[in-house]
Amino acid sequence: MKAPSFDVVRAASLPQVFDLMRQHGDGARLLAGGQTLMATLNMRLSEPALLIDINALAELRGIAVAGKLLRIGALTTHTEIEASALVAQHAPLLAQAAPHIAHRAIRNLGTFGGSLAYADPAAEWPACVLALDATLVLRSATGERKVAARDFFQGLYTTALRPDELLAACEVPLLAPDERQSFDELARRHGDYAIAGLAARALWRGGKLSDVKLAFLGLEDRPVRAPRTEALLHGKAPDDALLADAERALRAELQPMGDLTNGPDTKRQLAAVLMKRALRRLSA
Repeated sequence: MKAPSFDVVRAASLPQVFDLMRQHGDGARLLAGGQTLMATLNMRLSEPALLIDINALAELRGIAVAGKLLRIGALTTHTEIEASALVAQHAPLLAQAAPHIAHRAIRNLGTFGGSLAYADPAAEWPACVLALDATLVLRSATGERKVAARDFFQGLYTTALRPDELLAACEVPLLAPDERQSFDELARRHGDYAIAGLAARALWRGGKLSDVKLAFLGLEDRPVRAPRTEALLHGKAPDDALLADAERALRAELQPMGDLTNGPDTKRQLAAVLMKRALRRLSA
């Protein structure tokens, strides 16, 4: 199909962006990497009258350490995260996840903030920031507010973003001593959307796991944690008996939705496989 007609304004400042958003309301869309927006336009799933190109806003780019946080600007590309020494050092989960995102051409243009704001339940970044207990930094004409990742994703393609806000950055706690992180996903082919995926992290001390975080993608209408299974694993050595108990708990806890090619039972099985792989890596 062919995209509808629309105007494009290349914004020179955030105040200009907010002014255009106020003037045009639902008739405006923000354009960053455009990897998702262009597809929705071509399929007539979105028909805005105006695209606001925000790529010139340098303040929304970059990766930096600020105190005990790693701050990643919304316009930072997937490739920049993949290549970042700061990310590899302080948030290796993100470095592990980046190569799973589509293909190189898309990673070169697609943005971190765009993926988070679109909130596709099969995307990698939403599950990662949920596992990392990250904070999303939202900006509007009236100022800035911060929302925890656990509260940001509210449903299918639905977030806590208000109509007058944009996602400016994401703040991730720095890797703690003895902390380990692991990302993996299962897809039919590399570059396809994941059938199921898992972003996991834990502390490994004295041969035992603690503070386990398991965030799954591709299962429900948003990235989901498994708090009961996490609690079961806390403070224990991951032997075969514990892995079996954790699998039973996970199967009971998750409520995956089927898609065109995989039913809930298949997704539940793949989630269990990913969890056991992750726990072995975290305790290796």
